[in-house]
Amino acid sequence: MANTTGRTLGELLREARTAADLSLRDLAKKLSISPSYISDIENDRRVPSEEVLRDLANTFGLNFDDLMAMAGRVGDQTERYLRHHPTAGILFRRISDKHLPEKDLQQLVNAVEQMGKKKTPS
Repeated sequence: MANTTGRTLGELLREARTAADLSLRDLAKKLSISPSYISDIENDRRVPSEEVLRDLANTFGLNFDDLMAMAGRVGDQTERYLRHHPTAGILFRRISDKHLPEKDLQQLVNAVEQMGKKKTPS
């Protein structure tokens, strides 16, 4: 599910932290990062690493893929895949060039999920 609320990543994470009744220091200690790093993330001054996004998703029960998308990250595994499969990069650029609406993008995600279910294990 994509972010359709208009909130930034930082706003979403601040809301999740306050809803969980955690201070910046408490969350920082839990994730083994500095409170200033979390503050920078919540104020949209820094983009968290993939690892921190995964920890935040797990801590707050948020969708990791949504957080990655909101952060503008594709992830290390995806970057490797794009380097080994140039057609995937072409596909992404075509999608971007066409400015597909969210509804069409969700249909593509669903189609890919179905393709993955049909694929036989190697």
